[in-house]
Amino acid sequence: QVQLVESGGGLVQPGGSLRLSCAVSGSIFSIYARGWYRQATGKQRELVGVMFNDGSTNYADSVKGRFTISRDEAKNTVFLQMNNLKPEDTAVYYCNADVRSHAREPARNYWGQGTQVTVSS
Repeated sequence: QVQLVESGGGLVQPGGSLRLSCAVSGSIFSIYARGWYRQATGKQRELVGVMFNDGSTNYADSVKGRFTISRDEAKNTVFLQMNNLKPEDTAVYYCNADVRSHAREPARNYWGQGTQVTVSS
């Protein structure tokens, strides 16, 4: 089994910063694309950004220049650094990853439980 556990959410004022972490644990042979998604109340879940295995990244237009994804390979952890936060960034943020548990098995997609980010004065 594979588990994704997010941490780092909370309440922050507009213009502030937060850093989310997502630790991947369990039976891991290889981790492929790792992404962050968010879902605001009453809205559909949307992609925030993704980091591919080669380290390249893509971001939603709404967060470009403000959010940055990074990773610590040794700890199987991916981070989402969020700067200049805006009230419209308020949402539950979810970590997502494609993980292969064994060499002879295909990669499977996993989700974390989500962490609340609230941007308000």
